[in-house]
Amino acid sequence: MNDKKQLLHHLINNTRVLQSSQLKIAFDKIDRKDFVDTDYKEEAYEDYPLPIGFGQTISQPTTVLFMLRLLDPKPDNNVLDVGSGSGYSTALIATLVPQGNVLGLEIIPELVEIGRKNIARYNFTNAKIELADSRPESFINFQNFDRILVNAAAKEIPEHLIEILRPEGIMVIPVERSLFKVYKNKNNEIEVMEYPGFSFVDMK
Repeated sequence: MNDKKQLLHHLINNTRVLQSSQLKIAFDKIDRKDFVDTDYKEEAYEDYPLPIGFGQTISQPTTVLFMLRLLDPKPDNNVLDVGSGSGYSTALIATLVPQGNVLGLEIIPELVEIGRKNIARYNFTNAKIELADSRPESFINFQNFDRILVNAAAKEIPEHLIEILRPEGIMVIPVERSLFKVYKNKNNEIEVMEYPGFSFVDMK
C-alpha cells in the first residue's frame, strides 16, 4: 500500500474491525507515516509492525484499530496511553476524545522526545507525552482515568493500573499472547474478556 487512503481502504474493506465512523475519521486524519522511523517511511502504510528504534515497534494498523475498538473511548474521556512509543496511538486517541485528554507515558527518554515531536505536527491541545517511571508505586498519585491503553505485553494484568481506572472504565492490555479487555463496573467489580493470538514487545 502506497498511501494513507489505500491503508484506510484496506482497514475498511479487508477487515471487519473498522466500523465506527469516529475511528474512520481518526485513521483518516492521523498519518502513520508521521510516526515511523525514517528508514521505514516507504513501508508506513503496510499492515504490519515496524521498528521505531530502541527495541520498540509501532504496531500494525489492524491491531491498533482492534485495540481502540475494544477501548471504545468517548469524546469527553480522560485516557492514559501506556507505552506511547512514537506517539501514534496517542494521536489517534486525541482525535477520538476532542473534549477529553490523553496522557502518553513512555519509559525511553529518546522516544518521549520523538513522540512529542510527532504529535506536535497535529497541534493537539488535549494530548501530551511524559517520561514514565515503570515502578507501580509511581502511579499512586495519578488521577483516575476513564480509559487505559497499554501497548506492551505484561506478565499479568497490573493491579496498580486497575486502581486508577474509574468505575465503568475500560482498560485494554496485552498479557503474554492475548489482548485483554478489563471493565470495572460501577461497583468496582472487574470483568475480563480475553482475545488470544497477538504479539507485542514485552513491558519493561
